[in-house]
Amino acid sequence: MKIRVDAEECISCGLCVDACPEVFEWDEEGKARAINEEVPAGEEDCAHEQIEACPTEAIEEI
Repeated sequence: MKIRVDAEECISCGLCVDACPEVFEWDEEGKARAINEEVPAGEEDCAHEQIEACPTEAIEEI
């Protein structure tokens, strides 16, 4: 599974970073980003939950 975060849509709410620290981190501008495009094994469910939970739909599976 591969994901990306659209920095233009991210409002820095932190839901994804808090819920899935193995998948998401903060960038230099304070926006969330995927640590790696490829989601680590065992973290797919968490990543899917964050795709659904993101208030601005900034996270997408690619």
